[in-house]
Amino acid sequence: MTSLLPVFAIAVVILTLIFVFLGVKVVSQGWEYTVERFGQYTKTLPPGLHVIIPFVDRIGARLNMMEQVLDVPSQGVITRDNAMVTVDGVVFYQVLDAAKAAYEVRQLEFATLNLTMTNIRTVMGSMDLDQLLSQRDKINAELLTVVDQATNPWGVKVTRIEIKDISPPVDLVDAMARQMKAERLKRASILEAEGERQSQILQAEGMKQAAILRAEGAREAAFREAEARERSAEAEAKATMSVSQAIATGDVQAINYFVALKYIESLRDIASAPNGKLILMPWEASSVLGSLGGIGEIAKQVFGNPDAPTAPIAPPLKAMKPTSSPSSSETSHSNGPWS
Repeated sequence: MTSLLPVFAIAVVILTLIFVFLGVKVVSQGWEYTVERFGQYTKTLPPGLHVIIPFVDRIGARLNMMEQVLDVPSQGVITRDNAMVTVDGVVFYQVLDAAKAAYEVRQLEFATLNLTMTNIRTVMGSMDLDQLLSQRDKINAELLTVVDQATNPWGVKVTRIEIKDISPPVDLVDAMARQMKAERLKRASILEAEGERQSQILQAEGMKQAAILRAEGAREAAFREAEARERSAEAEAKATMSVSQAIATGDVQAINYFVALKYIESLRDIASAPNGKLILMPWEASSVLGSLGGIGEIAKQVFGNPDAPTAPIAPPLKAMKPTSSPSSSETSHSNGPWS
């Protein structure tokens, strides 16, 4: 009897170790275990040290509660305008309820992957190719909404879905490149036409302003010229009135003044002719001296001393008959001071 005690003790120790090994469970951080009693879910073990009843309770599923990344393989998608493109992406999800993720769906990752691929074909198939290439954020948002609602009963939260690459066929890429080139050439032509139009408008505005300024200048010049003519006419009228008054009082020098003034103006016009190479003075030119004497007398009466002696007025010379020799007359006229 005493010989059986060590064997019994050893058996008790072994059974105790087995019960401890089967009943004590350590759950790592970021994981959760489900506990089944006789095949039925009873509770979920959070991270830490736990004790279960051996041979009655057992660990059902070990679930990773951290956010996970699921790679979506490439697949072909036909767009609404019948363009074939190749699309791939990535899904970020996290298990929030371990019991639902373990018992509401079988093969959680496979189900999430297939659900995402199906919705990618649905969402992108309802868009045109241009929308696929330019509205990637909108596609990601629609996919996230649809997939997250579908996986909510599984205790899974889909945090993000990103489309990584959209690859059209090579011939379609070439056609898009040609279209883009044509569009850019069109924009360049439009911008060039707009620039030329703006340049012409600015030139027309400049010509308009120049014409306005020239018209204003011509108007101002005409106004000043008319004013000058008016003043000249007023001065001439005043001079005529003065001379008329002098004639009325019996002053003969005023008549000599006017005759000499007109004579000198006529001689000035003859001398300033552009086509005159030889000037022939008339024989009556010596009579201008008498008129000059009259001008001097009037000047003395107006500006000078009235008591000063008056110079005798030279009588007008009579016209001299030319000599018989025509050569001497031409020589004297051609070499004279008026030539």
